[in-house]
Amino acid sequence: MSAQPPADSSSLTYRDAGVDIDAGDALVERIKPLAKRTMREGVLGGIGGFGALFQVPQKYREPVLVSGTDGVGTKLRLAFEWNRHDTVGIDLVAMSVNDILVQGAEPLFFLDYFACGRLDVETAAAVVGGIARGCELSGCALIGGETAEMPGMYPDGEYDLAGFAVGAVEKSKIIDGTRVAVGDVVLGLASSGAHSNGYSLIRKIIEREGAGPQDDFHGQPLVDVVMAPTHLYVKPVLAALAQHEIHGLAHITGGGLLENVPRILRPGLAARLQRDAWQRPALFDWLQRAGGVADEEMHRVFNCGIGMVLVVAADQADAVAATLAAAGERVQRIGEIVEQTPGTPQTVVV
Repeated sequence: MSAQPPADSSSLTYRDAGVDIDAGDALVERIKPLAKRTMREGVLGGIGGFGALFQVPQKYREPVLVSGTDGVGTKLRLAFEWNRHDTVGIDLVAMSVNDILVQGAEPLFFLDYFACGRLDVETAAAVVGGIARGCELSGCALIGGETAEMPGMYPDGEYDLAGFAVGAVEKSKIIDGTRVAVGDVVLGLASSGAHSNGYSLIRKIIEREGAGPQDDFHGQPLVDVVMAPTHLYVKPVLAALAQHEIHGLAHITGGGLLENVPRILRPGLAARLQRDAWQRPALFDWLQRAGGVADEEMHRVFNCGIGMVLVVAADQADAVAATLAAAGERVQRIGEIVEQTPGTPQTVVV
């Protein structure tokens, strides 16, 4: 049996099978300058190698590495339908770096995974551009990733995303909630919208209302409000950590306020949050009204305007809030830590 391929029109190429190597190469060239803007101390190699190299900065005496991975969820469905691809890359970074931040970790580097059926260079470049922007805003390096073109796995125009962040924290400065105590104050940092959580319900409500991306929503196109990228809390919170003692941090993602705050509370403690202590964005008012969503469900699904929670000693609350406000955050005192009443939840919104 001859090892030579046939010399006629039946000869196949990878492109005939649905994979365009040239498009992949073109995307890599588009990515390189974006990634270059995110470089920081510790990076030992650039985009294009088989593995990414990073040396933990020497400022750490007892570095503990903290890692996190996440995606964007069904918010991607709206990105496809509404052709809004530049913000989901920021979402991807934010979901991971905000997660590792709550243990006191400084994000060091980030890797992404982009999978599609057929590679559209413009769409992929918009997504990766958002990823690079998210890395810039959080001070971490985009040092690698994977673009997978898999014909037959995804419909044309659709893709999937995953991200991976690694950070470091001094062993003695890990934040794990063990210092949270009765009488501590709960501070809330404003969200930029729904971030990347609850979008299956959001999409259901949009479908029920027959709403479109260009519909006016308080003077803005609905697409701008619904697709607003997740806020990155890294630099302001790291500034606060450098100056103050913070007892606990919670990133308000899937599970909302009711399920994320308890993750930093020891048995016997509860967080009592005051609903009228912060201004809930109009998006959540509309979602609740249009979807007929109960209050408890709202607080269990959405961040409802609070994307990050800090628990601090009462006599430090004003100073911590001032530091965060000076860094550009909108800070509200939203509650306090109390003794948990037996049989009651660890977080209530009253």
